[in-house]
Amino acid sequence: MKWENALNDYILYLKIERGLSKNSIDNYRFDVKKLISYLEDHHMDESPISIKAETIQQFIYQTAKTVNSRSQSRLISGLRSFFGYLVFEDYITVNPLELIESPKIGRKLPDTLSEEEIDKLINAIDLSKPEGERNRAMLETLYGCGLRVSELISLKISDLFFEEGFIKVTGKGDKQRFVPIIGVTQKYINIYRSEIRNHMVIKNGYEDNLFLNRRGKQLTRAMVFTIIKQLAEKIGLKKSISPHTFRHSFATHLLQNNADLRSIQLMLGHESITTTEIYVHLDKSHLTKVVEKYHPRK
Repeated sequence: MKWENALNDYILYLKIERGLSKNSIDNYRFDVKKLISYLEDHHMDESPISIKAETIQQFIYQTAKTVNSRSQSRLISGLRSFFGYLVFEDYITVNPLELIESPKIGRKLPDTLSEEEIDKLINAIDLSKPEGERNRAMLETLYGCGLRVSELISLKISDLFFEEGFIKVTGKGDKQRFVPIIGVTQKYINIYRSEIRNHMVIKNGYEDNLFLNRRGKQLTRAMVFTIIKQLAEKIGLKKSISPHTFRHSFATHLLQNNADLRSIQLMLGHESITTTEIYVHLDKSHLTKVVEKYHPRK
């Protein structure tokens, strides 16, 4: 079996059977290609079926010299998944990464913004420009609904159910969920639609996309990132923030106001509650309040 054939079959498996997003699939592909490049550079004639665990260990050891522990751990996880697929398909009997341990890494807590900082960022938007109303509506949606940036830019007008108070969000692996949308966020989206979007020349194929660039096409992730970075510089914010910071802030502020983790998990679209539990670590004072309020010995 050739590496190219094995990789192509694996990519199809990730896409069709596991339903992963394009970004996730690209990451898995990159992990395997790094191993392939290593074998080619060292003139090692080992196939996906014949490769030895020692060869992979040496590859990981060499890679560890140039990447941090988190990147190394992700690489090991990606390769373990690839060879796990080969075991699943009966091409090999043992996963060569079975005994290779990932490096111990601390759990990185996400950066968050205070409510005042979010207000300052949104108030810094120049509403005299046409894109100003769009940018305000976007940031209000990021924060008000806790969306990923990929979910924001792919949001459709047909996904808006304002009368019911929800929007339909397409998340990782094309999994859909309904997220509540508050009146303030609805108001700014409606202003953007009626005062700006309705007067734009929209390119074919993008008629249903909610947030558009000046050329009438879907916004890119990079553009949203740039908009936020420029606003942070404008108000002199020292934190390193991204679109995801608004999502983290959404979850943290809900928790601080006594929302339960299960509800936050559903709104964020986390498959596992353990992913949502990271927000408990951000605000330990919340745990103290819970004990003080609900413990029978209080």
